[in-house]
Amino acid sequence: MNQNELKTLFDQQASSYDTQWAKTAPIRHCLHLLLDSMFSGLPADARILCVGLGTGAELSHLAQKNPLWRFTAVEPSGAMLELCRQKAEQEGFASRCVFHQGYLDALPEHELHDAATCFLVSQFFVDPQQRSAFFQQIADRLNPGALLASSDLASDTQSADYDVLLRAWMNMMSAADITAEAIERMRAAYSNDVGVLAPAKIASIIAAGGFAAPVQFFQAGLIHAWLSRRAG
Repeated sequence: MNQNELKTLFDQQASSYDTQWAKTAPIRHCLHLLLDSMFSGLPADARILCVGLGTGAELSHLAQKNPLWRFTAVEPSGAMLELCRQKAEQEGFASRCVFHQGYLDALPEHELHDAATCFLVSQFFVDPQQRSAFFQQIADRLNPGALLASSDLASDTQSADYDVLLRAWMNMMSAADITAEAIERMRAAYSNDVGVLAPAKIASIIAAGGFAAPVQFFQAGLIHAWLSRRAG
């Protein structure tokens, strides 16, 4: 699936996205809880880059917790970004945000950021070199030593562990009222369109993109998250 196809898919899903994934919210809440502790040492007026943030769950969480932080929201899907913008306006922090519809390589030059988030995004780069280049684009927009919190689906797909985790993951999707057709599409995508790799391999890809050795700080089923610090 190329970038245009992926963007079209998310445009189509935008209006029902939050409702569709509502029953999996405990995973997101736990990730955000740990994210707060990972970012606790940032300046009171920190500038945060949120990459591929969809409807803006992490942006909303961080903005409410940190009333002086400023944000750059980057999202290719116009429909997703519009919902993110509406949420920011409703919750009163839109004035602290720059909204960019598009990809990182087209993001206008701004001051560098103190931290970044990138949740369930890099997995759509199936080629490892392109994936590292994506992380390098993030690194280029961060201050030296700045933090990146990122997550992706991860597992050694050749191991017996993957069979156990995938079965449990699909069972969770069924319990969350995801349709059987959508689950089958998801299963096929994990084999063809999503770069599900062993956690150690993803960590090495992040490091090759301009970061010091990433530290895994979270796992829930197939979702793994890392904290990385921009090298240099």
